[in-house]
Amino acid sequence: MRREGPSITFTVYFDGQFWVGTVERMEEGGLSAARVVFGAEPSDEEIFRFVLEKWGTLRFSPQIEAERGKAPGNPKRRQREAAKAAAKAAPSTKAQQAIAEMREQGKAAARKRGAAEKREAAARKRALRSEKRKEKHRGH
Repeated sequence: MRREGPSITFTVYFDGQFWVGTVERMEEGGLSAARVVFGAEPSDEEIFRFVLEKWGTLRFSPQIEAERGKAPGNPKRRQREAAKAAAKAAPSTKAQQAIAEMREQGKAAARKRGAAEKREAAARKRALRSEKRKEKHRGH
């Protein structure tokens, strides 16, 4: 029997350097995820304490659409799609994909802020140059 409604999965794994927790939240056909880096291997008590005390501080990614099962189609097409998916360097799980999208959105926002700051700095420089030119023409 399949349970309807929201579901949450918390997975702790070793990524080669740190112990990482991935929280997957599935609701209304969408999946959002959050990532927590623990560092050293967390004990069951530390994980339980994290869930009780710091659960509200998690920043979940925007929801991505959860894939629905497809009806079987042409076997050659399925084989081509599988080869294309294997060749593409994509995250291995939907949660990792959601986290990657959240990171990309952060990068885009930082790029926008940087570009705005550069424009403002250029405008200040132009105004300063203009002001200096005006000072020179006043006969000082």
